[in-house]
Amino acid sequence: MMFRSHQAGWRLLLLAAFIPGVNLQRNNSSELPSEAKIFRPVLQPSESVPPIGTYMLNSLKGSPCIKVTMGVEYIITEQKTWYFNLDSSRVRVSGYCGNQAAVLSITMPDNAASLQFTFTKEKKVFFVTKLTAHLSPMPVCKKCANKTYSGLVAHDKMFKTANGKSFKCKSENQLLMSSLLQVKLVPLQIQAFTLDKGQYGKEVECWADYNKRIIPIVIGAVVVGLLLIAALTYLFLRDSRSQGYESL
Repeated sequence: MMFRSHQAGWRLLLLAAFIPGVNLQRNNSSELPSEAKIFRPVLQPSESVPPIGTYMLNSLKGSPCIKVTMGVEYIITEQKTWYFNLDSSRVRVSGYCGNQAAVLSITMPDNAASLQFTFTKEKKVFFVTKLTAHLSPMPVCKKCANKTYSGLVAHDKMFKTANGKSFKCKSENQLLMSSLLQVKLVPLQIQAFTLDKGQYGKEVECWADYNKRIIPIVIGAVVVGLLLIAALTYLFLRDSRSQGYESL
């Protein structure tokens, strides 16, 4: 048997030497396939502006029922502060739409990061009743253990807006999900249940944006009022003095 195997080997060598196009390939059965790579977010030591993405979910009938435009930043606070921005081009959108309740889930590959909105419709308004998040990043050092950070915010009526309209906020919405995890949504525009042709309805401004817009106007009006009062007081005093001199 050994002699026959050697003969077969010599024949292959002769074929490879004299016949063009014949190549020998080593077959090493001991080589194992490489391990599948698992996606893990990389935390950054400094903050940057998160990219803005638009996430839309259709109902079973094929009509849009949830639309969210936002930038998402995860903030980890554990001895030091670390940051991770959600990349909208690498996420999967899922969920469901009902008549009174809806869910939008945004998930990265290998469930490395996620964000889930739970919507409720009540009479003529809609709002978010729960927001959950989790992040499974790469360890920040060689000896650091793998960790998953998760948390939720369960307020009664977050981002409350009338049906057919969209909640919009250019200011930061920084939400404390747990003692170690925060999620920053900036900017944010959101609408659920009723979306005419997939387009946002009339915008409802958040309080933070309203205050930023109104406070400078109020301060300016107060300053103008004070200047006007000062000018009138000066004129009154001057006229009073001139009348006093004339009487003398």
